[in-house]
Amino acid sequence: MEVGAEAFAQLLPRLRRLIRRAAFVALDTEFTGLYSTFSQSSEPSLFDSPVERYLKTRQSVQRFTVTQLGLAIFSKENSNKYVVHSYNFFLFPSMLGVRDVEFTLSASSIQFLSHYGFDYNKFLKDGIPYMNEVQEKILRQHLLAGSWTFHSTSAANRDVLRKVIDEVTHWIAVAEEEETMILQDLSDYHVLEVQLVLRQALQNVWTEPLGNKKVMVKKVSPQHRQLLENSSCDPCQTELILLSARGFTNLFQTLVEAKKPLVGHNMLMDLMHLHDKFYKPLPESYEEFKRNIHNLFPVLIDTKTVTKSMKKNYLFPRVSSLLEAYEVLCSSSLNPKDPLWPVIALASDCSRYAEKESPHEAGYDAFLCGSVLLMSAHLLLRRSTDNAMEADPSFSQYLTALAEHVNQVNFTRGGFSSINFSGEDAPCHRPPALVVQVQGWPGVNERQIYQEFKGLCRFDVRRLSKNQFILLSNKYKQVRLVLRDYKHHPHLQVSVYRHWRHSPRVNCLLQVSGIVALWSLLAFVLGRAPSCS
Repeated sequence: MEVGAEAFAQLLPRLRRLIRRAAFVALDTEFTGLYSTFSQSSEPSLFDSPVERYLKTRQSVQRFTVTQLGLAIFSKENSNKYVVHSYNFFLFPSMLGVRDVEFTLSASSIQFLSHYGFDYNKFLKDGIPYMNEVQEKILRQHLLAGSWTFHSTSAANRDVLRKVIDEVTHWIAVAEEEETMILQDLSDYHVLEVQLVLRQALQNVWTEPLGNKKVMVKKVSPQHRQLLENSSCDPCQTELILLSARGFTNLFQTLVEAKKPLVGHNMLMDLMHLHDKFYKPLPESYEEFKRNIHNLFPVLIDTKTVTKSMKKNYLFPRVSSLLEAYEVLCSSSLNPKDPLWPVIALASDCSRYAEKESPHEAGYDAFLCGSVLLMSAHLLLRRSTDNAMEADPSFSQYLTALAEHVNQVNFTRGGFSSINFSGEDAPCHRPPALVVQVQGWPGVNERQIYQEFKGLCRFDVRRLSKNQFILLSNKYKQVRLVLRDYKHHPHLQVSVYRHWRHSPRVNCLLQVSGIVALWSLLAFVLGRAPSCS
């Protein structure tokens, strides 16, 4: 089901009920860009530590925004059956505030989403507003002071407001006090906006929503207006305005309060956007970010981490996408005739995904993600019990089988396999670094070294000294291949990096120590030399 701003408010109570009774919730997000090219150093590298990768990704998350967020809410109905309510939420930053929101578009990301049918009109025209706690605090202060501003970048929005103000201004010039007029055919999104703008622009009007996309406008005296503003029934009270401006953040807060397991696929960037857009701006501290996320979502499961670990034990083939992982788990080789195998059924009002694949649509990918989790967990549980499951497994049993993967979020292209959100990150495990000593190639740079090895395998390159470069790969096979093929190269001498031998700092220290030792020896020898009498 696709959900925009107009439908969201009506659907929110139902969404809250579904989340509170769910077994778990799967999530996926689509963005206006992935990694910023504002700085070349912001691109992911095999040299990155988790802290360095976090700081790089933080720069990108602060520049881009979320276009679409998918939630698949999995509820266990009976025995081994799970019913899924999957939703696509189009999002757009809240424009009710004191500062306009700026974000960046990546041409490649826009083209990618367009290729898969993403509707940018829904994102721009019907996106659900949202804000984080800092933005909400600022808006609250300005609402109380009466100094709020509405930033409308949409020509359609400006036209609606201009037409309403003109209509009311002409009417009020000839109307008597207590006379009313009805504004009709307003979208749900405009009902609050129109009231706020009219009340701010005209001191002798009062407004009330009538439902069915209508707003009543009444001409009143300033004294009567003040009495009405202090009424507890005023639909434009600060808290009601904030409720509307928070938009999707209201549902995010329900997710946080429910503390249901949150499932994603390669979900580090998803979590960073959740923190930045709906909770608080991302902190500079990597450890603080981890603590915050763990407090918000104590149980995280990344299906990328789970499926990577299953390759050896289950002959799980190499897959490049979430859809491929889903198809492998649904295949007969990994899914034999097992009466206890989880049955996954889409709810009647969310059945489109049962009929048509929609890759890279957030709601569909969230559905795939939750399905991959259930099937993977069943295989792990079956293996841990030696195929001796006698009753329909509960989701808590699945969580027990997944225990080693809980709160382990995949770390893409790095020396660390995952980030641990409930403790210290595991030590680095990767192939040894290689050092390339260059001879007879003056002025060589990192890009040229990268191009030299690109045809053979993929390495990340970093200059070590004038004629030395470090190569990093995440595959042992590639390291062995390069050591073999470049053993007798005339210009490039490749060897395994040894810190004590190749580090410029260690070499500098050894040179200084050698000089100090030599001078000490000379001083000692000269000090013992016999004097002439």
